[in-house]
Amino acid sequence: MTKQINTLLMTSLFFMRMVLVIWMAAYTASATSAPVSGPIKWHPGHYYAINMGDKNNSNYMAKVYSELKKTPALRGVQIRYTWAELEESYGVYNFSSIDKRLAELAAQNKRLVIVLQIKAFDPNIAFVPEYLRTGIYDEGIFAYNNGGTAIIKGHNIKLWNSELRDRLVALVSALGMRYNSHPYFEGIGLTETSMGVPIKSLSKIQVDDFYNNLLIVNKKMREFFPNTMTFQFTNQPRPILESFIGNLSAMGTGLGGPDIFIEDPGLNSLGDKSSPSGVYSYYSKLSGITPLTPSVMQSNYKNTKWDGTGYAPTVLELLIFAREKLKANYIFWTRAPEYFPKVLALLNESNQTSDPAGGLDPNCPKAYNSCID
Repeated sequence: MTKQINTLLMTSLFFMRMVLVIWMAAYTASATSAPVSGPIKWHPGHYYAINMGDKNNSNYMAKVYSELKKTPALRGVQIRYTWAELEESYGVYNFSSIDKRLAELAAQNKRLVIVLQIKAFDPNIAFVPEYLRTGIYDEGIFAYNNGGTAIIKGHNIKLWNSELRDRLVALVSALGMRYNSHPYFEGIGLTETSMGVPIKSLSKIQVDDFYNNLLIVNKKMREFFPNTMTFQFTNQPRPILESFIGNLSAMGTGLGGPDIFIEDPGLNSLGDKSSPSGVYSYYSKLSGITPLTPSVMQSNYKNTKWDGTGYAPTVLELLIFAREKLKANYIFWTRAPEYFPKVLALLNESNQTSDPAGGLDPNCPKAYNSCID
């Protein structure tokens, strides 16, 4: 879900561009090895994004698998996992759900993409391991809202804390060792870059370190998944996008989108001297260079703008926008109860069944040395 950052924070973030550029140059120079860029498992096309809370519900998953069988254009499933689900206590990992879903999908010749949920959109969700809620990790999480209210909308991780960052890197390492070589493990990504508006103000150093460490985690993910597509859902804040996305592209990390709001001005803005460009302007520039992986969330079926002032688009409009404007290699379609029958009907039309990529760009990105089927 797209979040807006308040004016004061956005002004501060303008100064981060050069910080990120300088940091990335220094970090790359000091790294012991550069990210490996191929051969990469590459099966672009349409993927089903399922309800996170139902991924271990056998009845729900049986319906999903039935729909996959009837919809050849769906190449697989995207599933979100919270950090807490995967790391039950310090260094104790539980990947049994991933293993089970992966086996079930492989049996259908379908593929799995996972998203690490490191931001919660519900204040009641315990999404990080309990051990992170201690002093060495700065209590682990911070509360945020949407601006203009003191009501907590969710929590984000205190990624400026280097100890916490290293624990996230450890999780990514464990996942890479287990799944990088699995032929049906298609990709892994991180949740959106928007921090939300912190209830308690953050310092400029904390904000800078948050995004610097997010780049470090992405770089490590490329190293731990040398044969697997990786991506970062990116939306806000606009002042850092040019540098941040440039660094992602340089390391071979895909540009993903948590939402497709067709008319949203903040996402579509071409920018000027006083206002940076929105994230959608970067997709066409990176077409053919890095993976492009936008998502259609439930709210995107309902309205073309995040604030609800647009109109309800058709599923075809969402597809055309993702395919033509965002140049998508992958689209993650949320299985929303009111809308998924329309998605399935569209994906079963000839335009999406005539090739494996379902009409999306199938070409191997230049960031990779090679792609394998």
